[in-house]
Amino acid sequence: MISLGSAILLVVKLAHAEDIDAASRAAAERVAIGTCATCHGPQGHSFSPKFPVLAGQNASYLIAQLQAFKSQTRGDADAVGYMWGMAAPLEDQTMVGLADYYSHQRPTAGPRGDPALIARGKDIYQNGDVAQGVPPCGACHGSQAAGVDNNPRLAGQHVQYLMKQLRSFQNNMRNVAVMHGVALRLQSGDMEAVATYLQSLGP
Repeated sequence: MISLGSAILLVVKLAHAEDIDAASRAAAERVAIGTCATCHGPQGHSFSPKFPVLAGQNASYLIAQLQAFKSQTRGDADAVGYMWGMAAPLEDQTMVGLADYYSHQRPTAGPRGDPALIARGKDIYQNGDVAQGVPPCGACHGSQAAGVDNNPRLAGQHVQYLMKQLRSFQNNMRNVAVMHGVALRLQSGDMEAVATYLQSLGP
């Protein structure tokens, strides 16, 4: 299992991503283009809603997830079925290079869905739902869902992927206490509304 010290070291390395040597940067880009793009699409713009958009994602979040896949501590079905094996051979420098590569790709808005769902989702995202005990999502993910610190970018992400992750938080397949509490209080229709709103957001 990757230690907290190792995690901190990787974040420190990331803070100096410009110091990644050219060979390591090129190697990470080859992995992104030759391997990761099969599921996540060119430059991280995935075509299938089963796989997340990586373009523009926060680098520190990407590193944390790659670490969790490699240490097999992220336990949702796709992590077990796909990413545990994919992350197993990755060296620290490759993780940093991949995170740097994807964080510099330009994100785009996804398809727009039902305007009524978008309006409901926007309200929950910005203001929460006091009656259900749901806090505003923007408090952690930013007013435009671009992500804050280690909290991921959600803007432009696929509805199907977002719904799947919320359910994984709900049943603790992804063991994140804050998100477990939020997901437990979200009704299925409100999950869909928030996800539809997030998919519609651009850079």
